[in-house]
Amino acid sequence: MTKEKFTVTAALPYANGPLHLGHVAGVYLPADIFVRFLRMNNHDVAFICGSDEHGAAITLRAKKEGITPQEIVDKYNKIIGKSFQDFGISFDIFHRTSAEIHHKTAQDFFLQLEKNGKFIEETTEQYFDEEFQQFLADRYIVGECPNCHNENAYGDQCEKCGSSLNPTDLINPTSTLSGKKPILKSTSHWFLPMDRHEEWLKEWILEGKLDGVQQHEPKTWRNQVTGQCMSWINNGLKPRAMTRDLDWGVKVPLPNADGKVLYVWLDAPIGYISATKQWALDNNKNWEDYWKGDRKLVHFIGKDNIVFHAIIFPILLKDHGDLILPDNVPAYEFLNLEGDKFSTSRNWAVWLHEYLEKYPTKIDELKYTLTAIAPESKDSEFTWKEYQARVNNELADILGNFVNRALVLTQKYYEGIVPALGELTTEDEQVLNILQEFPDKIASLIYAYKLREAQSEVMNLARLGNKYLADNEPWKLVKTDAKRVETIMHIALQITAKLSLLLEPFLPTTAGKLRSFLNLNLTSWEEITKNSILNAGHHTNAPEILFQKIEDSFVEQEVADLQATKEVPATNFPPQKPNVSFDDFTKMDIRLGKIIEAEKVPKADKLLKLTVDTGIDTRTIVSGIASYYNPEDVVGKTVSVLLNLEPRKIRGVESQGMILMAENEQGELSFVSPEKEFGAGGEIR
Repeated sequence: MTKEKFTVTAALPYANGPLHLGHVAGVYLPADIFVRFLRMNNHDVAFICGSDEHGAAITLRAKKEGITPQEIVDKYNKIIGKSFQDFGISFDIFHRTSAEIHHKTAQDFFLQLEKNGKFIEETTEQYFDEEFQQFLADRYIVGECPNCHNENAYGDQCEKCGSSLNPTDLINPTSTLSGKKPILKSTSHWFLPMDRHEEWLKEWILEGKLDGVQQHEPKTWRNQVTGQCMSWINNGLKPRAMTRDLDWGVKVPLPNADGKVLYVWLDAPIGYISATKQWALDNNKNWEDYWKGDRKLVHFIGKDNIVFHAIIFPILLKDHGDLILPDNVPAYEFLNLEGDKFSTSRNWAVWLHEYLEKYPTKIDELKYTLTAIAPESKDSEFTWKEYQARVNNELADILGNFVNRALVLTQKYYEGIVPALGELTTEDEQVLNILQEFPDKIASLIYAYKLREAQSEVMNLARLGNKYLADNEPWKLVKTDAKRVETIMHIALQITAKLSLLLEPFLPTTAGKLRSFLNLNLTSWEEITKNSILNAGHHTNAPEILFQKIEDSFVEQEVADLQATKEVPATNFPPQKPNVSFDDFTKMDIRLGKIIEAEKVPKADKLLKLTVDTGIDTRTIVSGIASYYNPEDVVGKTVSVLLNLEPRKIRGVESQGMILMAENEQGELSFVSPEKEFGAGGEIR
């Protein structure tokens, strides 16, 4: 196997909040599996990450918590870094973009592009909050997405449909600072003319060629990556501002750029390079070896970052002049939670650090479940019920059961010593031949970034072992053919040994336990390809139960805890009124009525006197809707009427009922009317 060189990055998490399982399943766990596999195969690999500590998301969180941006990033960098460490994500370095080396690297990168003539400087109109006297960065603006019409899209991206946006694309934009509509005001910025790069991007993305030279295998990128990129390119790329009017970030290193910082999507991916520089300094290496020459650059990201890693950052790398471009960008779709989207604002999440605090011995259980449901090609869902099923039915009943049988019987029959392989039956030969196919099959899937399928194949090997023992029943056969049982147990132990290595990228803690049971000190993938890992006469150790089953009470408690912590969105509506009985409700006579006459009540600005046909009579009703409706606008309207309300005089007019109205958060009123054309008198119940 050719030993290749890899620089593997995982998307820099924003240091404005902790990690939830959606982040883990869609970026960090698959990246870690891939890197652990590469290391087992002795590839030269650097695994790079760090916290993204600039951009409007940070300053927004700081304002919300009433502390400085630096305090925010210090707080969450620590929480995120510890979560990665406790979860066993094996970064070579977890850095941060607030570090001095990053600011210097990003500024030098910007200056190199400026020197190469890769920017255009333009004066444009951008949104400005008059109340706060501040230009608004992308995340300081929300509005309606022009594509999916989500009313809470940000100025850089719609998190509902994934569209990348500019602030001026939004319909009805609002400043998140003042809550008011911003104005457009002139400001100068440095733009990346992305439209100049469409032709080479097409060839590079679809055919893997750059300037006529093959850079990566064509058609190996995921469909959602090439699809989203080509949609952007085919719609026409536009210049994109690479600087922002902010006071938090990497300062633009030019004399005429006071009050301006680098755009976060120029700043953040350069964080991969600055982190590599810091790691190289700490380990007596040359950072350029990991960003230049014959090396594969792989970005593990979520689908909302595709455009930035597969279009914008490659343009920047190529414009720089001497840096490698991505070999692959394995982007993941979104993971949902118990029937709803993960939501930080609504606290609808399973937070990684909280899980680790509660269940420090159940790390591999979570890793296995997240990989088994990984959203590689479409959105998927985490539920505690499925977590229970994966642990109980697969980890415990298949993997754990097989390993325990193989090792316990070895202890019982041979005092832990591996028996000799005797005469083989046709079944034995078939099992051994299938056993030899697993390493190459799993390796091929991992190299193709099909990690969910690869893990499934490891579990299939455990299934093979379980079936082999169940079919041969050595616990019965030992009474009549002890010699035959030696061969059966030898083969079962060879399967166990291969599992102890094949599991390493996916469940490293479990793999380590297995090797300790087997008394093995091997970690190389090459060992798995050998016909025999364990020699006859090798001493094994007594096993322990690998996985405890998850009780129903565990699931019930987790679901209840999740529901209890879910935050109800902020609202201006009044709270629910006290409950009433059904009998009380049935006493109300609510019917459809048609307004046949309307006039204003003298000396009462808010009141209209309405004559209403109720289907059983015609009556007068006084309604406080004059601020929202003119008399001539309501005649002919079919409305909802509470008939059996005690009559009362209002400004000298007896009102014989009440018109029911809907009221929104702004206090505006609207009639409650049927969607079909119903006549007067219809009951509402």
